[in-house]
Amino acid sequence: MYAYIKGTIEEITEDNLVLEAGQIGYNVKISARTANLLGGIGESVKIYTYTLVREDAFCLYGFLTKDDLEIFKKLITVNGIGPKGGLAILSVMSADELRFAIAAGDAKAISKAPGVGARTAERVILDLKDKVSLEDALKPKTAVFPDTSPGDHAGKERNEAVEALTALGYSAADALRAVRQADAAEDDSVEDILKAALKYLY
Repeated sequence: MYAYIKGTIEEITEDNLVLEAGQIGYNVKISARTANLLGGIGESVKIYTYTLVREDAFCLYGFLTKDDLEIFKKLITVNGIGPKGGLAILSVMSADELRFAIAAGDAKAISKAPGVGARTAERVILDLKDKVSLEDALKPKTAVFPDTSPGDHAGKERNEAVEALTALGYSAADALRAVRQADAAEDDSVEDILKAALKYLY
């Protein structure tokens, strides 16, 4: 129903945002991660929304990016993952971290979300593995490192470093976080990036 709402932040809690637009205050359910990324009271923000209409409810779910919204839509197609579970997962990992976890079969990372057990996490991987792949995460539009272009050497090396760390047994989320913190230079090799990333993992 609503593609997005652009307005002023009136209230923020860990799971809810009150956004005023056109003299109307909208209650928008959000993830804890989104809450942490939002600005302060009185600031303007654009929130992409998903509308859930049932006999007993009319709810808006909000996201800072279209990417998060699209991943949320995929998550709620999984049996046992409703909107609440979808937000819980996106509270503990970004859209790209989730893509890597699914591609790597990392149920442990997904099950860190409140209320999401190991079996449910495995179901997320099983149901979405053909819809969300490692290649999806590495595409420029939805890249692990969004500034990566086909000719971007540093971006290519960083992505290879993430793959190498997951192959060594690190969770997809931890590998991605460590490589991002490594802050690779343009001429760094995969080995250089791995050495820097490993410092954050020990």
